Amino acid sequence: MKRLVILGGGESGVGTALLGKAKGFDVFVSDSGGIKRKYKDVLIQNTIEWEEHQHTKSKILNADVVMKSPGIPETVPLVQMLKKCAIAVVSEIEFAAEYTDANIVGVTGSNGKTTTTMLIHHILKGGQLNVTMGGNIGESFAKAVVDDSYEHYVLELSSFQLDGIENFKPHIAVITNITPDHLDRYGYNFENYVASKFRIAMNQTADDYLIYDADDEVVTRYLNAHPLQSRLLPFSLTKTLNQGAYLENEHIKLTIENNTIIMPVAKLALEGKHNVKNAMAASTVAQLLRIRKNTIRECLQNFQGAEHRLETVLKINKVQYINDSKATNVNATYFALESMSSPTVWIVGGEDKGNDYSELFSFVNEKVKAVICLGLDNKKLVESFGNMVDVIVETQSMKEAVKTAYKIAEAGDNVLLSPACASFDLFKNYEDRGRQFKEVVRNL
Repeated sequence: MKRLVILGGGESGVGTALLGKAKGFDVFVSDSGGIKRKYKDVLIQNTIEWEEHQHTKSKILNADVVMKSPGIPETVPLVQMLKKCAIAVVSEIEFAAEYTDANIVGVTGSNGKTTTTMLIHHILKGGQLNVTMGGNIGESFAKAVVDDSYEHYVLELSSFQLDGIENFKPHIAVITNITPDHLDRYGYNFENYVASKFRIAMNQTADDYLIYDADDEVVTRYLNAHPLQSRLLPFSLTKTLNQGAYLENEHIKLTIENNTIIMPVAKLALEGKHNVKNAMAASTVAQLLRIRKNTIRECLQNFQGAEHRLETVLKINKVQYINDSKATNVNATYFALESMSSPTVWIVGGEDKGNDYSELFSFVNEKVKAVICLGLDNKKLVESFGNMVDVIVETQSMKEAVKTAYKIAEAGDNVLLSPACASFDLFKNYEDRGRQFKEVVRNL
């Protein structure tokens, strides 16, 4: 019996454990931190051996294959030791893909991947396809493959997940955009991060498709320097394209081979230029999978967006409160500020990942009336924006930040939580940060 060791007892780890057990492996789960109660219960119910708060080397170094959770860097001593022992270390995506012949749509990018993944899933479901979504969103891909009753998987894939693949290939890959993020994991070298995202297409053949943003210079430059085998389908807000999706007279025009579909931008459920791009990417996937044109149009019009992504919370005294907690990098906040059409009180800050705020300056000058810093260390924010706005306030809790915004905002303004930073200094994760924001707003 082959031995599968799993490092990390979270969603992807426990999903892989279930799949490994179903496929006849001797499974062991090891987590250097604590394992959540709900995951422990699943492991106990399925008689899978596990440990927490430690890694027992004797139980790990006898593995035939190791699945490491995406959050664990390649550089940690245990992973290095496994590699020295020539033990295969794979990602959950790589492991699970071995056990399904279903059609896979993979979505990556620095921003927009959650919304695009949800939108693709929504349209394919609307077209009556037997589909589920997973990966970096919802349940793990591995857990969904246990029963393997789906014909289509739509997977949101982070660069960390793609770093651990060898043979995995989606039939349809989507790259929404690439901007600096997670550089701490890539030796502060942007090119390493770009190459990591493009791993989504590295095993694709001429029968597969890559859908990408033709307005993104980083993406187009990489494609020019590293030609791929995939069939390329670009989307653009500025260029006219023979194949792919582009904008013409406020309509999305999508052509694949000789098939064209036209949709008015005004009817899209989600606002903002970035969401026009997300809609272009999603409808290209749907068109490839032969979803009816009317279904695509209807689904784009009735889609409910992702939680914590430009989510309107409440209007209080004619002030709109907006939760964009999922904006954990500067580029995501760029899209948020770009889509503001009223004076904005902006709540920003958290754990800085080496951010360069200069691309936000024009929007801050034009749209932001006050900056509320929410983090343990706000020095960089104060230095960056202190001279641009009349009011800049430092706060240490969500309650304090929202109450300060409430005092500053006037009728017709927006209060926008769009942190541009990771959440780990004051919150468990961006979901916790977004939920705290909503709770404080509802209690105003």
